[in-house]
Amino acid sequence: MTAKIICVTNQKGGVGKTTTTMQLAAALTLDKKKNKVCVIDADRQGSATRWASSAPENKLFPADVIGLSAAGGKVHQEIRKFIDKYDWIIIDCPPAIDSTIPQSALMVADLALIPIVPSPPDLWAGIGIRELIKNVSAMNENLKACLVPNMCQSNTTLAKEVLEVLSEFQVPMATSRLTLRQAYRQSAAFGGSVFDLGASAKLAVQEVEALAKEVRKLTKS
Repeated sequence: MTAKIICVTNQKGGVGKTTTTMQLAAALTLDKKKNKVCVIDADRQGSATRWASSAPENKLFPADVIGLSAAGGKVHQEIRKFIDKYDWIIIDCPPAIDSTIPQSALMVADLALIPIVPSPPDLWAGIGIRELIKNVSAMNENLKACLVPNMCQSNTTLAKEVLEVLSEFQVPMATSRLTLRQAYRQSAAFGGSVFDLGASAKLAVQEVEALAKEVRKLTKS
């Protein structure tokens, strides 16, 4: 067993990194292969840890969650200790603008997922992550990167001006996207995922499953 490592990162906060991490972790854990998944909470705010700890004792969050924010710029060394124990490792990173952790995590990642809110101000603020990934790619030649539109308005396409800014990233954009749905917040409140909400979260489940499918394809050897 050698884990595929996904680094969920962006230069700025508030773009849904933890939501993307936890929903994707649940999807990969619950698929037919019954994968063993670990979430690395590398953000000192501990959002992923608090999310999982909100789960009731009789229904724990399906993936393991391990806090490693204290490792700082050496988090990649700590992550390597878990590679042979899991099928997937997903790293929830702090904003790259004020931390050395994202660069460290990207050094061992197979794929960088960049959640991005489809509005010009958010896109402009996050463009710096492209340079970080470019720099790390010189050391990690196998690193792939993908933008994940998040908090999109339901039943709307991305505006033309947003697509123009996205082209400046020079990073491929996922065909899947997460829209602005109450199901994502609701599942976080009780330490679970949209897969726990039944029929009311059908559309959210479809979005997360589509993202998981794309991630599997991008990391296929």
